[in-house]
Amino acid sequence: MKLLRYGAKGAEKPGMIDARGQVRDLSAVLPDITAATLTPGGLAPLRALDPASLPLVDRPGRLAPPWSGMGKFICIGLNYADHAAESGLPVPAEPVIFMKPTSAVVGCNDPVVLPQGSVKTDWEVELGVVIGERARYVSEADAMKHVAGYCVVNDVSEREYQIERGGTWDKGKGCDTFGPVGPWLATADEIADPQALDMWLDVNGKRYQNGSTRTMVFGVAQLVSYVSRFMTLYPGDLISTGTPPGVGMGQKPAPVYLNAGDEMRLGIAGLGEQRQRVHAWDPSLIDG
Repeated sequence: MKLLRYGAKGAEKPGMIDARGQVRDLSAVLPDITAATLTPGGLAPLRALDPASLPLVDRPGRLAPPWSGMGKFICIGLNYADHAAESGLPVPAEPVIFMKPTSAVVGCNDPVVLPQGSVKTDWEVELGVVIGERARYVSEADAMKHVAGYCVVNDVSEREYQIERGGTWDKGKGCDTFGPVGPWLATADEIADPQALDMWLDVNGKRYQNGSTRTMVFGVAQLVSYVSRFMTLYPGDLISTGTPPGVGMGQKPAPVYLNAGDEMRLGIAGLGEQRQRVHAWDPSLIDG
């Protein structure tokens, strides 16, 4: 299944993608797609539905984050060896974990708003892994049983805040609008092999990232198992698994960063595409 939410902020409706790629309304079946929906028990009645029997949504408009109630937004750093190289950092011996606040989460095509004074905001296309069953000290062999599905994530990052301002990475990762998610959540059965997904990102029509989850240092099963040793994972938690090379910080002969008016387009095979316009600081674009 491909599950999504559509509509204005605060008035989102649940939906499902049918075999023809059209949006079908799930409002008569459930009021919203929440973290509880992503559990095995929550997904079971949805699997029994015939999408063609649901009302067609001709113009869904805004696509919201695919589920509500995300408890944790966990990110993995330097999980592609070639991205670590372009960042001038060694490949980590163990996964690097940092967090984005859930206040950074926006829909896949919502505006990305530059923080006040930002001059080094960057892009990162990433595979998101969505938890569907509580995971605590799970083995790699059992880890995939805890995955509800997958989605596209843009781990937008302010590099000055992240690298030059001291402390942890979180301050450069957690700005408002720095976590576009979607367009949909594809349940785990839709993705035959999460370690064989092509991924890409363009800025203003120029291809900067062109990679594959094949080159991850730590695969999905490893990451779910590893993270579950340090924190309990609950349904609706998101693990963003790192980015391939081609970020703005790594461009030669000089870094390239985002400016107001730029457009990012990015996608992952089977998980759809995102498109965001970059805006100068404007809180109405965040709160409206």
